[in-house]
Amino acid sequence: MPPQFPPLSCLYVDFNSYFASVEQQLRLDLRGRPIAVLPVMTETTCCIAASYEAKKFGIRTGTGVREALKRCPDLELVEARPSLYIEMHHKLVDVVESCTPVERIHSIDEMACTLMGSERQPARAVKLGKEIKRRIKETVGGELRSSIGIAPNRFLAKTASNMKKPDGLVVIEAADLPNCLHRLSLRDLTGIGRSMERRLNEAGIETVEQLCASGKEELRNAWGSIEGERYWSKLRGEVVPELPSDRATVGHSHVLPPILRTPEAACSVLHRLLQKAAMRLRSYHCVAGGIALSVRFVKGGRWHVDHAIDPTNDTLRLLSAFEQLWQEFPKRLSSRQRPLAVGVTLYRLAPAGHQTRSLFDNDDARHQLNAAVDSLNLRYGKNTLYYGGAHQSLDAAPVRIAFNHIPDLALPF
Repeated sequence: MPPQFPPLSCLYVDFNSYFASVEQQLRLDLRGRPIAVLPVMTETTCCIAASYEAKKFGIRTGTGVREALKRCPDLELVEARPSLYIEMHHKLVDVVESCTPVERIHSIDEMACTLMGSERQPARAVKLGKEIKRRIKETVGGELRSSIGIAPNRFLAKTASNMKKPDGLVVIEAADLPNCLHRLSLRDLTGIGRSMERRLNEAGIETVEQLCASGKEELRNAWGSIEGERYWSKLRGEVVPELPSDRATVGHSHVLPPILRTPEAACSVLHRLLQKAAMRLRSYHCVAGGIALSVRFVKGGRWHVDHAIDPTNDTLRLLSAFEQLWQEFPKRLSSRQRPLAVGVTLYRLAPAGHQTRSLFDNDDARHQLNAAVDSLNLRYGKNTLYYGGAHQSLDAAPVRIAFNHIPDLALPF
């Protein structure tokens, strides 16, 4: 009787150099040129995306702008336009959905689809992948290239999508395992970062071939948890149920443009970031039990402070906690300590309404105030109503896109 292998079950779409590709799609003058997308137009920041023409010069996400310009003097610097990237993301999801249902969106440039019925046959799966590419080109544009991976589970499909870039289409069948993975490095596999690679090396595992040959118990010991056994199963094409995850924090950060690199301006930007975070917190129907502030300086170094608070999502209470924490910020700064970037994080999140209320609070009135502010800003746009501490920075801290979070354009901040 022939061996039974797990069928193909997942098609994974990864859009290549996404931010840069969107810019090249929208601007004809950027096509075919090395470009880098920056959070703000200053040489003290780093690239958040690079076109494939720029990647040929060794420019990657995280490359400092000055270093990038040394490597490629003709590099075109483009300021990020997050709202456009989000709009394009939704268009791309609609195009993929027109071919097959999108099961899960992993980030602004990655999504996974579950293969059903005859789609699980290799030839039909490849045909589906090619159809997705064709419709993207015809509907959205030829600059939005994607790499598609098809495999027995989502982990291997994502791995396959990274094996041929740009514009690749790679199928991993269970019968190909594990040999097809042996040429990869440990860091090529999702879930293995620098620290995990070090732990595997300490366990005597230095190659993917050695990783695939390791037993369940060996990987459990290397991971220090059941995740090692789950990884063993993923490598073999098994569909492993995902563990539930809860939202742990809500926060925002911002690299300050040169004109705002003063303590006063940094304070104003933090005010604005906190008001954004408070509105997001309410949209998630959560409260926070802690607040943290951070400031990075131009010449290096960092100031950080955090404090537990009574659980709340009330903007005024959060601003009051912020004002107390900000009193700890150094009053006198040297020229080396000019603020470069600021961030605020709300943590210890819990569902709203599950906390014990104080006997002396006025939550009902505050709830009505917050609801009115949110409603007006949603209806008439950002900055319709805001607390005065943010006045100096109304145009600062635009929408940012985290790796695994797609901002809601309906929110005014």
